[in-house]
Amino acid sequence: MNQIPTKPEILEWISQNPTLTAKRDIAKAFGIKGAARIDLKRVLKELEAEGHLEKRKKSFGDPNSLPPVCVLEVATIDNDGDLFARPLEWQGDGPVPQVLLVLRASDPALGVGDRILARLTRTDAAQPPYEGRLIRRIGTNPRRVLGIFRKQSDGGRIIPIDKGADREWQVAHDATQGAKDGELVEAEQAGPKGRMGLPRARIIDRLGDPSAPRAVSLIAIHQHGIPDAFPDDVMAQADAARPVTLAGREDLQDIPFVTIDPADARDRDDACFAKPDDDPANPGGHIVWIAIADVAAYVTPESPLDREARKRGNSTYFPDRVVPMLPDVLSGDLCSLHEAVPRACIALRMTLNAQGQKLAHDFHRGVMHSVASLAYEEVQDGIDGRPNPKVAPLVAPLLQPLFDVYAALTKARAQRQPLDLDLPERRIELSEDGTVTSVNFKERLDAHRLIEELMVLANVAAAETLIAKKVPLLFRVHEEPAPEKLDALRETAGAAGFTLAKGQVLKTAHLNRLLHDAAGTDEAELINISTLRSMTQAYYSPTNLGHFGLALGRYAHFTSPIRRYSDLIVHRALITAHGWGKDGLSPEDMAALEQTGTHISDTERRSMIAERDTTDRYLAAYLSERLGTEFSGRISGVAKFGVFVKLDETGADGLIPIRSLGREYYHFDAQSGTLMGADTGMMIGIGQRVTVRLAEAAPVSGGIALELLSIDGASLPAGARSGRGPRRRGTKAKRKTDKINRKVKRSRR
Repeated sequence: MNQIPTKPEILEWISQNPTLTAKRDIAKAFGIKGAARIDLKRVLKELEAEGHLEKRKKSFGDPNSLPPVCVLEVATIDNDGDLFARPLEWQGDGPVPQVLLVLRASDPALGVGDRILARLTRTDAAQPPYEGRLIRRIGTNPRRVLGIFRKQSDGGRIIPIDKGADREWQVAHDATQGAKDGELVEAEQAGPKGRMGLPRARIIDRLGDPSAPRAVSLIAIHQHGIPDAFPDDVMAQADAARPVTLAGREDLQDIPFVTIDPADARDRDDACFAKPDDDPANPGGHIVWIAIADVAAYVTPESPLDREARKRGNSTYFPDRVVPMLPDVLSGDLCSLHEAVPRACIALRMTLNAQGQKLAHDFHRGVMHSVASLAYEEVQDGIDGRPNPKVAPLVAPLLQPLFDVYAALTKARAQRQPLDLDLPERRIELSEDGTVTSVNFKERLDAHRLIEELMVLANVAAAETLIAKKVPLLFRVHEEPAPEKLDALRETAGAAGFTLAKGQVLKTAHLNRLLHDAAGTDEAELINISTLRSMTQAYYSPTNLGHFGLALGRYAHFTSPIRRYSDLIVHRALITAHGWGKDGLSPEDMAALEQTGTHISDTERRSMIAERDTTDRYLAAYLSERLGTEFSGRISGVAKFGVFVKLDETGADGLIPIRSLGREYYHFDAQSGTLMGADTGMMIGIGQRVTVRLAEAAPVSGGIALELLSIDGASLPAGARSGRGPRRRGTKAKRKTDKINRKVKRSRR
């Protein structure tokens, strides 16, 4: 048969025989030989030009279908544990097809981001249209970048939004995914370096206009991989939830609980009540009730809600939005302890003596009723004699007893000596369209401290109860500082004229003495920042190693189950310990405590970094209209490449690049954290007061560049030479560094 098949016949053959698409396979199937192959080649070329076929090396295929063997990336894992992948290359007109991976028992475990070579078969279903079987796992996850796309004739460039990135990425014309100039995109590395030594990338997602209102937090959400959309089955379970009844619970609705939260609180985890203890054996004592939202009643082990909550680990808070751990129907409604509605709770009743020491406690699972939802500021005004109409009738019966408890807890705190850092917190105010209107420092009120002390007390009680009942839990662990960090703190303190004793078991009382000595001096902020930097990062673990910062031997998070998965685990442990129901710790919970602790410690750090990056971007946007303005500040960090300065007015952190410090070469001493001028001998170190000029503020990256004008009130000394290259001959400053045995590594910049 030398008759050339029609175009529909060729397309039908290729669709039914996806592994036999080379020209010789098609010729053999239709019996085409000799000169007739030239005509077949012409028809195939026409099909390719018309877009019906795509030439893949020496074979042809439908551009709107995937080849039988394909490189895939694992994209998602659904709530049933099924893995879905996407092809790395897709030239079709429609959406990128999904591939359901069908794994054998002998296949290795795969996770999101893994790249595999897979054999594909079509399914009869519309979604997913393909099933894939693993041939082998290949490589590792490619490097990814989030940035602004700049279109060019040969494709384009990506300018990373990460302020630490030092180079652009090159995008080929066929890897742009149709991105527009100035659009925010996510891309991944697509091979070795291209021309001009730039890494090559392919765009995998287009995220829109980076300057659009409220885009700042969206950038952080996407950049840090924070899940911000709930799967359908999770929403279905949340929507089906109903308020709990009194069945199997204590009725605590006669206790006049109040909630005290920020004025813009999105959820209300805790409520409290206090009264004097009428027991003659406890003169001046107190009875305190703390009710915490019973999230465990709604988020049951191994349910879709539970799997999603564990995956998120915690809620993430931005100035303009919150990415909650739980859907809003729970976090903002059914679980939240709103005013004048019955709510499920796990409540703690404590007996305190006049010195604020806990004498006894017990837990209850019940239904409570808040008589008022109050803000910190209006509570403080009420106690200070300026109550508003809502607060006025509550001051004597409800608020004053709580502040009497706070006075007692202050005595216990003074005896315990937790770390007493004084570091003001920034508050960014936004307009309705997301523009920064002001940056202020939050005022610390006794109302804040009251709730903090009560929550610490409740967390301790939860840990003590579960230890006594031998039920596993997740502790909040904060280990003591590493010796090398303490040595650095001692050196900083000594340079500032203070002393941190050495050769004894470190206690928070020793650090508090240092902080107290520095209070009110010009070095107070330096000592507080340096002390904070000497601390280790807290984490979650089923092994109890104590909490150094709070000076507590047993501590667990119990009071915020709406926004922290760790607290939900502790709630389930309490349910198991008291036999309150079947929604306590599951066998899976217990077996995975170590992994859960590691995972939620990681998600907590992820949220902290995302929140910090967002704040940096908002501050850069706020300052971008004040270029050239002079600011006062204090040096907060020193590195080989420059000096970090925290501005007094906003608390923003900016960088003075070392190239702008003057015309002399600077030696960097990592041990002391200082820079020293090679010609003038000028020392630059943490804590020094500076005046700077704002040179650059990049809202997309959050980067702020500064110019140094003066240091400790004195103008910069003139360098002894011009140019930026390092000096090669000895100097007085260099001889000084040699004298104190500091090894200096010089590098050309």
